[in-house]
Amino acid sequence: MKRFTSARISQLIFLALFLLLFVQTEYRGADRISAAVNSFFRADPLVSVSYLLAEKTFTWLIFPGLLVLALTFLLGRFFCGWLCPLGTILDLVTDRIGKTAPIRTLRGNLKYFLLIPLLTGSLFGVNLTGLLDPLALLVRALSFFFYPLLGDSVRQVWVALYRMIGERRDLLAPGYTLVHDHLLPFRETFYPLAFLSAALFLLILFLERFEKRNWCRNLCPLGTLLGIAGRFSLFSRLPKKLCPDCGACRGLCPTSFDRDILQKEECILCMECQVRCPSQRVRFSFSRFSATGGPYLPERRILLGGVVSGFFLARFFRFRSPEAQARLLRPPGVRDEGGFLRTCVRCGECMKVCLRSALYPAVFQAGMEGLYTPQIIPRLGYCEYNCTLCGQVCPTGAIPNLAVEEKKRAVIGKAVFDRNHCLPFAKKVNCIVCEEHCPIPQKAIRSRKVVEVGNDGAQVKIQAPYVVDDLCNGCGICENVCPLEGKAGVEVFAVKDRTPLRAHPRGSLPEQSPESDPYGR
Repeated sequence: MKRFTSARISQLIFLALFLLLFVQTEYRGADRISAAVNSFFRADPLVSVSYLLAEKTFTWLIFPGLLVLALTFLLGRFFCGWLCPLGTILDLVTDRIGKTAPIRTLRGNLKYFLLIPLLTGSLFGVNLTGLLDPLALLVRALSFFFYPLLGDSVRQVWVALYRMIGERRDLLAPGYTLVHDHLLPFRETFYPLAFLSAALFLLILFLERFEKRNWCRNLCPLGTLLGIAGRFSLFSRLPKKLCPDCGACRGLCPTSFDRDILQKEECILCMECQVRCPSQRVRFSFSRFSATGGPYLPERRILLGGVVSGFFLARFFRFRSPEAQARLLRPPGVRDEGGFLRTCVRCGECMKVCLRSALYPAVFQAGMEGLYTPQIIPRLGYCEYNCTLCGQVCPTGAIPNLAVEEKKRAVIGKAVFDRNHCLPFAKKVNCIVCEEHCPIPQKAIRSRKVVEVGNDGAQVKIQAPYVVDDLCNGCGICENVCPLEGKAGVEVFAVKDRTPLRAHPRGSLPEQSPESDPYGR
């Protein structure tokens, strides 16, 4: 029977905690989410360092990540071997696969070619580290693909059971209620980029077929950053080389002993070598000894090449389509597009908790720089007037955590009527669905009876809708509930000025006539 080491026990505990927080990062009937998986992101040094480089300012939200980085300078790369949930999954997969045959195709400087351009790009204002951060990769795969798939599968199984047992279906109701309230996602939503997210995660697992912790030691930018810091740690393994009469560490170590000298930047402190050493020679202790197995930093050409690549990466990824920008709606409270892109982790937590399925990952609407960042698509969902969940779970504050009253006044965009599409203007048919659903107490969408020439040439009286710009916050419910198929008769467009709306007492605004606005606003 295999004996669990302290590192493996810690791994399993933190993986269980990660999954528990992931499931709890969901709407469960409460307006507040007290504990969320964003705790792991706030303890992620790569997120913290890229935030500092991009924003050039400090926030206490990233302090846990900087603390982990400081501890890495002292203890070594412990995060990868004791805390990282993706690393734990890889170890569990490797245990199932068995022995792997090491390959050398990914060895060398590839990990630096990933990390250095990402950090340099952040320094020049384009923060793309979330695309390859291991926690973000894992959360996106779970949020966009596996968790919705689980929810849909369980619901289908329950429907089949209901049909099988017929009138006795009430016996299953308590069980389904328990599963629905505490395990399944609140709603059924399938996301763009779901298959890409799952494919990247499965590719990382597939790499384990060729080498233990292949992703961690050869590609992971977080692991590379921690490895650089871990080279300077005082906590070291002795002896630093393979024992000439044994060499068992080579087969036990998942990352560091592919060569005769311990590669300290790759040691994840799993301590398998100490626990399973046949001669009990291996020990870990604090000392001045530094077992690096090589120079402290990447070669000069790699460092310079990475910096130059990051600079051009920042310039190239900044292009955005003006047409797409007009319909690019960000979550409530986001006022500066550049600042939002610099701080967004692209973790997908905000999309997972969105109460009305309004948030989806951007593909190229915000350019390549905005890949995976959240956008509101009103035709698919709308921003609930009283909901602040997305700001609560954002790990870096890219989406501000606003109070409810402040969030109600946060401007997302402005609604605009399309007179060639909206039923009262195009078909001369009365329709006030958008006005009825507008959540603003003073009604940002209003209507007034006007005389129009009908399609048959006769004059008809219709209820002509119009938008009160001073009240509209762009929540998108009007576009979402529009009864027209396909393109809605009213659409929400992004605005440059996202200054929060002023609080107006009901009826304090002057009436505005639709005839005075040729666009029906």
